[in-house]
Amino acid sequence: MLDWLYTAISWVMARWHSLWDWAFGNPPAESGLSGLSWVLAIVFLVVTIRLLLFPLFVKQVKSQRAMQELQPELLKLRKQYGSDRQGLAVAMQELQKERGVNPLAGCLPILPQIPIFLSLFHVLRRLAPGKEGLYSWTDQLTDEAARAKLFGAPISASFNMDGAKEQAILDIASYTTIRAVAFVLIIVMCATTFFTQKQIMSRSGPVEGQAAMVQKLMLYGVPISLFVSGFIFPIGVLIYWMINNLWTLGQQFFILRKMPPPGSDAAKAKAAADKPVIDPRTLAPKPGAKPVRTKQARPAAPTIAPASTVDGAPDASVDGAPNASVDGGAPPAGATGSRTASGGGSRPGSGQGPANRGKRKRR
Repeated sequence: MLDWLYTAISWVMARWHSLWDWAFGNPPAESGLSGLSWVLAIVFLVVTIRLLLFPLFVKQVKSQRAMQELQPELLKLRKQYGSDRQGLAVAMQELQKERGVNPLAGCLPILPQIPIFLSLFHVLRRLAPGKEGLYSWTDQLTDEAARAKLFGAPISASFNMDGAKEQAILDIASYTTIRAVAFVLIIVMCATTFFTQKQIMSRSGPVEGQAAMVQKLMLYGVPISLFVSGFIFPIGVLIYWMINNLWTLGQQFFILRKMPPPGSDAAKAKAAADKPVIDPRTLAPKPGAKPVRTKQARPAAPTIAPASTVDGAPDASVDGAPNASVDGGAPPAGATGSRTASGGGSRPGSGQGPANRGKRKRR
């Protein structure tokens, strides 16, 4: 069912091998340069696939950034719905649909690589010296690929081999050399996978809860599983996985530098660096130009509060409150200079009030 994919992978490898073989001057099949051309064919198989998948990687990064921007609103929904998981799931789907966010977009670059990896694994496991041509390869090209070596170990050999292939491989290489090269590549493959997962965690930003547990499981679980299964991988597959990890590390380093996660220290530093710096010298007037004077606002005139003696202001002598000047007594304290309720303008104690006028007439 997947023969078409096996054929496509074989065809791409054959094209890159022909190119590098031509670049090295068509060396003999048993020479080290011929083996190097097959190793480079696997390396540039990775380059070809990753370039084709680069648009999916861009979508993955945009989806992760959008999910990070939705985190505050998602936290509000979790508090709002509490233990109502069904209502929370519906609300989250509606919010993601409204903002055009697809959580599955983060898996887009990974999914196509799985069948490609399995196809390469299938092709290299079937390689053996003296075997008939595989898929788009001739008998001679298949035998040449099976005998191609990296540091003395054929790329079709693996740490653990059995059957007729093992005997055919051991006729051209020693088991010690094969296992030494394979073990080193397994360690490098697991190490690069660990650092790749750690870089993915940095790119996605801080997470909590179940997502943090999944990230931790991926960080340690994937390298451990690869270490166990790496002993049956052909050396060519180990090279493929290692180069794929190195490509991912470089690609993510570039993205993290250009587009750091929101809220991270790198994002804050980038935002501060992007702010325009104003040179004070550009604000100074040019030679010969008149300085521009800025108009200063005049201070407002102080407002004078009306005195309590303005017409209509009640006096202490209003509403039947007797003034001390009526019966000839001394005016109360603070009453000096105040006007009487009659509005006549006379001052108490001045002898001009009605009571004093009556006394003068009787005399």
